Amino acid sequence: MLFDLVPAWPALGSLAGGAGAIWLAWAIRERLGRPGVDWFLGVFAAQATWCLSYGIGLLVGDPTLRYLLEAATWLGIVWTGVAFLGFALEYTGRSDVVRSRLFASVVGFGLLSTALLVTNPVHGAFWSGLESDPAFGVETVSYAFGPWAYLTVAVESVLVASAVFLLVDTLLSYGPLYRRESAAVALSPLPPGFAIVAWALALGPVPQLQLAPIMFVPHVLLDAYAFDRAEMFDRNPTTSRAAERTAIDDLTDPIVALGLDRRVVRLNPAAETVLGVDAETARDRPLAEFLDLPARVGSDFGGDPDRDVADEIDPDGDTEAPSAADGAEPDGGASREAVEIDSAAGTGRRTYAVSTSRLTDPNGTHVGYTVVLSDITERERRRQQLEVLNRILRHNLRNDAGVVRGYGEILRDRLEDAELVRMADAIERRAGALAALGEKAGTVERLVSDGDASVVAVDEVVASAVADARERDPDATVESVVEDLDDGGWTTRVREDALRAIVENTVENALDHHDGEGGEREDGEAWVRASLRRENDGGGPDDASNDAARFVLVVEDDGPGIPDHEVEAVESGRETALEHGSGLGLWVVEWGAAAIGAEVDYADREPRGTRVTVSIPVVDEA
Repeated sequence: MLFDLVPAWPALGSLAGGAGAIWLAWAIRERLGRPGVDWFLGVFAAQATWCLSYGIGLLVGDPTLRYLLEAATWLGIVWTGVAFLGFALEYTGRSDVVRSRLFASVVGFGLLSTALLVTNPVHGAFWSGLESDPAFGVETVSYAFGPWAYLTVAVESVLVASAVFLLVDTLLSYGPLYRRESAAVALSPLPPGFAIVAWALALGPVPQLQLAPIMFVPHVLLDAYAFDRAEMFDRNPTTSRAAERTAIDDLTDPIVALGLDRRVVRLNPAAETVLGVDAETARDRPLAEFLDLPARVGSDFGGDPDRDVADEIDPDGDTEAPSAADGAEPDGGASREAVEIDSAAGTGRRTYAVSTSRLTDPNGTHVGYTVVLSDITERERRRQQLEVLNRILRHNLRNDAGVVRGYGEILRDRLEDAELVRMADAIERRAGALAALGEKAGTVERLVSDGDASVVAVDEVVASAVADARERDPDATVESVVEDLDDGGWTTRVREDALRAIVENTVENALDHHDGEGGEREDGEAWVRASLRRENDGGGPDDASNDAARFVLVVEDDGPGIPDHEVEAVESGRETALEHGSGLGLWVVEWGAAAIGAEVDYADREPRGTRVTVSIPVVDEA
């Protein structure tokens, strides 16, 4: 037989398993202190004790020495599972569990088992009746298993299986990043694990021979692969798990993680501060005990626990999703409402935007929800202040300017002195300008608020703005030149109010600031031309592709031009005491462009005037 060709092969195989464990321990000695390394050295020490004691015992006939070596073998069995679980916990970023009472009880089991091994001759808890039972030319022994021996094999099997589960979970959770090393180390315990169970149950034709030490040879080879090719301890899952915790814990926004039953799973420190409750106290309790959610958001956590939150919030899935820092899936559906909270941090009553979203695992399985509280107190306060200020100013401007304009008209009609008539006319015109300023302030208020995009025909907006300008100033010349496109070629999906504000104010600004000294008309009066064309990146006007396509609106006039300091103020995004615009027109154009992603360029027109170019994005209707 093949076995007869290799004398004492069970002993040689066991000694090889022990030597391999010592070699691996030596190979990773320089990585001491890295996550999992210290525990893995303990695994190798236990394995070496197990394999070497058993291998040497197979060559020893002296009963006393054989008994001691069998006890050392069991010592290696006891501590291999304990150390392997400690490695798996620390390597996968769960070092907090290693310091827990649960793991302390595992270590306590190992210490108790060690004590029972030392005192086994007294009580026989591990075995009794040890006697020589040679097989394959080596000194194998037979004995009756005691209750603690069976318990040890069962417990160690559970510990190793738990460690393998943690490594497989890491493999699935972090994808290819740790796949090779985790797979190798997860598979390595299987050969000796099956062998020790078979030995304990006396399975096989030679039940007195324990094959587990021999099965540590493939175990060592798999571990060697993980250490060498996969650089196991140079990058490990602890980094990813620590990054996840840091990403949540270091955020200033309060974040609450909920299970599928809508009970609290985790609070970050910011949430503990705002809600006035520590994470341990809040865990496994309904969020409603600590936070009075708005009706819409609260409904996301009611009803059928199996119902998808995305369907409860918006059956069509057309919802605003929070950022990736929330730890939520962008496609998971989210709702956003505001709620006022009496902050436990002593900062008084504050307003928070509450964002709720689905929480999924790396496989896309719905596992819970995240609730993010964003402090918008100052933003809401500024919004209210600006809203009140805006409306008061608009109301007062409209009323007072109307009164002033009316008196100006009366004075102009009743006065005979030419100089006084000129003054009355100036009063009337200034009052009209103030009233127009109030209307522009209303436009600004709408632009800075959130608005929905819709399908808009740009050529129709330009035609409407030109028609309004002609009606308002019939003495001016307002031309319109629009490139010919197929039906539907002028449509884009943007905020219509913002696009209309851009076109109207670009044309109106050219008319309002004309000085009557233009060169396009013989009488020097206002002349404005609005031209519209479509530009495609890499294609002509008929190219159906919307990739990088733009609608280009060019508004030209022959007026005095826009002062450089006004353009600089708008382009820099701020006004100073020395550089201030004469009105809101340019700002309306700038803010409208920002709302739809357009670009605005101001240039001088030869021989006189201004050319304003507005590049409008073409957004597909879908």
